[in-house]
Amino acid sequence: MLPKRIRLELVTPERRVLREEVQEVVLPGSEGYFGVLPGHAPLLSMVEIGEVMYRKGTEKHYIAISGGFVEVLSETVSVLVETAEKAEEIDLERARSSLRRAEERFRKPPADLDFQRSRGSLQKALIRIQISRRRVP
Repeated sequence: MLPKRIRLELVTPERRVLREEVQEVVLPGSEGYFGVLPGHAPLLSMVEIGEVMYRKGTEKHYIAISGGFVEVLSETVSVLVETAEKAEEIDLERARSSLRRAEERFRKPPADLDFQRSRGSLQKALIRIQISRRRVP
């Protein structure tokens, strides 16, 4: 018989962001988003800048993450990332300010523009804004 829940653990170098029993997890993998349900086959993958969605019962929750790894076992999903912010932790004005700075770098690029780093900053800001709008009331 397959388990009905899976333990989701999400950590950064600074803190444990989440440890919950959930029914479903969706992650931004290196080849696109993928879902994990209880009883999933073992998997090790990179995760990219994006959103993690997890479902507890009928409630969906969202977390903005940036780069790291995920290990999936039959009863556990362990996510190790550089940064992670729950929707309710995101300062929307700060995220909008980061977006404006990132866009400005592309409008008037300096001669030594690090394209990949600037692109990552833009993606992080966009994801943070998107997640902040999904706060559970």
